[in-house]
Amino acid sequence: MNNRSSDMAGLGARRAAAALIGDVLTSRRPLDEAFAAEAAGGALARVAPRDRAFARAIAATVMRRLGTIDHLIDAMLDKELPKRAGPVRDILRAGAAELLFLRVPAHAAVAMNVETANKDTTAKHYKALVNAVLRRLAREGDAMLATLDTERLDTPDWLWESWTGAYGEETTRRIIRAQYENPPLDLSLKDEASAAVWAETLGAAILPTGTLRLEDAGRVEELPGFEEGAWWVQDAAAALPAKLLGDVKGREVLDLCAAPGGKTAALAAAGADVTALDRSKPRLERLNENLARLGLPVRTVAADAASWSPGRQWEFILLDAPCSATGTARRHPDVLRLKSPADRDKLAALQARLLDNAASLLAPGGTLVYCTCSLEPEEGERQIEAFLARQAAFARKPITPAEAGGLEEIITGEGDLRSLPCHMGIEGGMDGFFAARLTRR
Repeated sequence: MNNRSSDMAGLGARRAAAALIGDVLTSRRPLDEAFAAEAAGGALARVAPRDRAFARAIAATVMRRLGTIDHLIDAMLDKELPKRAGPVRDILRAGAAELLFLRVPAHAAVAMNVETANKDTTAKHYKALVNAVLRRLAREGDAMLATLDTERLDTPDWLWESWTGAYGEETTRRIIRAQYENPPLDLSLKDEASAAVWAETLGAAILPTGTLRLEDAGRVEELPGFEEGAWWVQDAAAALPAKLLGDVKGREVLDLCAAPGGKTAALAAAGADVTALDRSKPRLERLNENLARLGLPVRTVAADAASWSPGRQWEFILLDAPCSATGTARRHPDVLRLKSPADRDKLAALQARLLDNAASLLAPGGTLVYCTCSLEPEEGERQIEAFLARQAAFARKPITPAEAGGLEEIITGEGDLRSLPCHMGIEGGMDGFFAARLTRR
């Protein structure tokens, strides 16, 4: 590739990054959805896969470091940018992420983002400002960073209050630092007995929980074992709840809110006769596609899990309830920018309805596992406390560390599972998850 072609490829990545940032923060669209839209027909459609990955890395870094980046930009502006400046702030955010956190050489980061502004009919009138701010960031940014409480700046107020209240300030800061890092790729195996073989084939580590972990994995579809359905992508924490039902081989299991199907796959791979229910038909179609690749048969039902009444009961139920997903910020940093306390409270009300209906579907003596990928107590510990207060026939069946790979730190005093992004930190962390195991007397 000649220098001119290389420059144009770099420009495409920067223009796409600015578009992604604006789509998430202005249109309130999740980063994965914005990325798919840009790849289908936007700025990403015309760039190479490596440049697509770079654009996403820039956008994800902005989401992780937004508070700090905006603080520094504001410190370098004499006055607030007018609305007619269009995408200028997003271009500045992208440039700051490159300079301060991705460590792109200053000449490339400055030149490409100035040219990004120049190519936009609105932002081109501010290209001198973009040039001046980014050049100053290149000179002074590191020194300014050293004076800032970046962990506090990068955490929305409501989440800071929630997490420090639940976990204390020291642990909250550990959570935030864990979310700064790009997470490794975690895989769940269809045949756990083959873990050593696949670990060697993939160059992966075997975590205490049984999950395979890969660093710098590249494209998932090109990894050995993908085509033959030997494994599926699933964070180590997300792989635990299905195991809490115990031995389900040959037993009927109801999987509520099942899509996209990671936990469904775990149940089917364990030999269960799974009924997977989700209210979204498109999400169920995706689940069926995923399970077909894995060669795992399940029965699917499109229905609302909060009101479904099939006229029968199950001995085993897994309820992976919709939630604010604040525990997944390592992999989805945009979630911290898109969720609000109102979202959390609305989802908590839905979770209560789902739990109550799941309770009616559980046979006497049966086991119900409730889980969410949220760090918010309202969607975890408090949700279960309220459920047990209104459902006298139910009680906790405490989870043991042995059922969680020996990780004592993720088991609460009440016997629930509560993982945090900073747990298993030496190995690369894990998603924030809550799970409680309940039995019906």
